Amino acid sequence: MSSQQQKQPILKKITKGLTVGSVITGSTFFHGPPVLALGLTKLFKKSKKVDETNINITNSWLSVNNWLIDHVLPETQWDITVDENLDLNMQGRYLMTCNHQSWVDTTVNQYFGLTRMPLTRFFTKWELIFIPFVGQAFKILGFPMMKRHTKEQIAKNPELKTRDMEEARKACEQLLSQPFTLLNYLEGTRFTPEKHAQQQSPFTNLLKPKAGGLALALSILGDKIDALVDMTIVYPDGAPGYGEFWLGEVPRIAVNMRKIEIPEWVLGGNYEDDAEYRERFQNWVDDLWTEKDQLISTIKQKYNH
Repeated sequence: MSSQQQKQPILKKITKGLTVGSVITGSTFFHGPPVLALGLTKLFKKSKKVDETNINITNSWLSVNNWLIDHVLPETQWDITVDENLDLNMQGRYLMTCNHQSWVDTTVNQYFGLTRMPLTRFFTKWELIFIPFVGQAFKILGFPMMKRHTKEQIAKNPELKTRDMEEARKACEQLLSQPFTLLNYLEGTRFTPEKHAQQQSPFTNLLKPKAGGLALALSILGDKIDALVDMTIVYPDGAPGYGEFWLGEVPRIAVNMRKIEIPEWVLGGNYEDDAEYRERFQNWVDDLWTEKDQLISTIKQKYNH
């Protein structure tokens, strides 16, 4: 192989990295200031029109990212499967669960959802509000931001538990003024072999699910949503880093979307204070996770043959 041939992949990678970085940076500086400026007006008067405009601007920003994926990263092959019972639309209200392996997961979610579902939001920590631009954007766009207190703090001041629940309720109810997709990564952290071993997880491809966040969302929004949706993301060639993805070094991504039927007993239960309900709810989530684990294994086998 000549030196020129050896340099070509490196030059191609550098060119692609500069192109993607420049476009995303330019798009962010173009779309970001209007969102923040319009968001400031909400300090004086709430406006549905302002909220809709900010969501449209954000979707425009996401569309630039998706254009890059389609035209600058053609190496990545997408395999997207949607349950025939799942009727998604831009005016719907959805709760979504998903497995979590990489920072790329959020980009995959946005790539799939941009033209199929309302803007995806997820629970964030209140402390993020102090991160310049990012925290303010989350707040303006209606991401539920919660001041979560530790068990030690609640033990010293039991009223904090009630306060946390009330803040969560208000954050969720604020979403009801518009279409929404509220995402919950049930594992609570990204999957790694080390975490899997440390947990002694009973699942082959997943960490143990934490049911509390989903129980909370269902107790507040369960009778007002159109569907509980489960997204499964599989990287057949291994979970990539964020930089690897944007350099076009992820050959294949598989996405499976399915509708989860919500049993009648789930709605109206008290996860925090009813031990029997809490155990039953956790068992239900574990069963969903078992199905998801088997689905991931099936998808992996498809690509390994």
